[in-house]
Amino acid sequence: MRRGLVHVLAWLLATGAAVTLSWWGVHTVMAGTAYDPPRALPVTAADGTPTTQGAKPPASPTSRPPGPSPSASHHPSKAPAVTPSVTPTTAPSPSSATASGQVKAYDTNGGRAVFDLGDTSATLVSATPGTGWSMQVWKTTTWIRIEFSRSTDRVSVFCTWHDSPPQVQVQTY
Repeated sequence: MRRGLVHVLAWLLATGAAVTLSWWGVHTVMAGTAYDPPRALPVTAADGTPTTQGAKPPASPTSRPPGPSPSASHHPSKAPAVTPSVTPTTAPSPSSATASGQVKAYDTNGGRAVFDLGDTSATLVSATPGTGWSMQVWKTTTWIRIEFSRSTDRVSVFCTWHDSPPQVQVQTY
């Protein structure tokens, strides 16, 4: 009986150590990726005063463009085409965000990407996939790419800055 209890205790300790080590490794790798919870900007009214939780937000001046028609053909081998229906919208920004640049949102068929565009660089504020879409985010020191995907449909939002101010380009595959 005592020998069985020692074996169970040893197994519990080994399993606990393995789970802890695995969790720590995954947590370390995933820190700072798109899986972190998004940071929200404070919502301000049109006159610049903060809104309360019960207040209704003003109607959005833009709406999401309709999805692709079921008869549209999507061939991955074709070159990407620039989506003309994407309209950047300027989101209300707090005084701290205006010091670094201009916050702009880009609505696409696959989701919404929001960037803080400065004079010489940009940062990703948020990226939200549409219903039924998934997304991936890549970041470097001179560009950010967000790819929304669903089945064979792909929408990429590229924000680049190298020898110029940040520029955003949306491509549909």
